[in-house]
Amino acid sequence: MSLASVATWLPLALAVAFGMELWARVLHGKVWHRWLWSVHKSHHQRRRGKWEANDAFAIVHAPAAIALILYGSSAPGLLRDLAFGLGLGMTLFGVAYAVVHDGFIHGRLPVAWLSKVRYFEHVRIAHERHHRGGRGGAPYGLFLGPWESPSLKRRASSTGRSTLPSGR
Repeated sequence: MSLASVATWLPLALAVAFGMELWARVLHGKVWHRWLWSVHKSHHQRRRGKWEANDAFAIVHAPAAIALILYGSSAPGLLRDLAFGLGLGMTLFGVAYAVVHDGFIHGRLPVAWLSKVRYFEHVRIAHERHHRGGRGGAPYGLFLGPWESPSLKRRASSTGRSTLPSGR
């Protein structure tokens, strides 16, 4: 792998990882909370067991990311470097989302140490606000959630009471 190749796919991967937050925000607010609420509502209810129907959304982008990474790593070339960067960015976002959302916020992975990072506490507060009420509401983003609402921008810390459904 050449330096020119890395200089192509690395910035693209970082840009795509950021762009995936924007894409996820649109999907979450415009699709999951509307047309696919029948599946997504499982995430806003008490979970029975380790899995919920909403977990199916985690695999929506994975096949495309895998295919792009495999294609991009099969031979040198600009198109392949771009494909690799795109797939890697999608994967970076997916892993970060799983760790922070499923692991930290909903306690499904042993990553409680993330609470030591103030930013992640703000992300948790924003997501708890999303879970208030039956169908939830803004913010629909995760990593940019603290900036989606003026009242969340002003909150410096949680009240210590979770608004997430029990077992989350």
